[in-house]
Amino acid sequence: MTALEWTPKLFASIDAKDTEGFLAFLSDDACFSFANLPPAVGRAAIREAVGGFFAGIASCRHEVSKVWSPDDSVICEGQVTYTRLDGSTLSVPFVNVFGMAGSLIRQYSIYVDAAALFPASIQTDAAPVGTVDCNGAAAQTE
Repeated sequence: MTALEWTPKLFASIDAKDTEGFLAFLSDDACFSFANLPPAVGRAAIREAVGGFFAGIASCRHEVSKVWSPDDSVICEGQVTYTRLDGSTLSVPFVNVFGMAGSLIRQYSIYVDAAALFPASIQTDAAPVGTVDCNGAAAQTE
């Protein structure tokens, strides 16, 4: 299956807030990073991170405008609209970069400015204890 065939299914699982459907696209040892948040490594950590994110929004809708597939990577560009729990919306451009391991995503990086998505009162700069970067090194915390 080509990237043009499976990426719409991936984004449909995200827009449906289907955590298990989303995880089916990832390798067991996947590394997932969203914007400037610390990465989650492995399905259990990714399940927790993505499930928590989905619980914090009413919905999201991705409009993918471009998909590239150089070498063992896939790159998707588009616009995402988040609907907050209070019903207000935020639309921002995004780029997702996937490092592939066969037909599964091993490294999933989301580049988006979602700083305005949540009120400042619930944002945090602290990295959870035991986090690592997507290369396996301990995350730097201050």
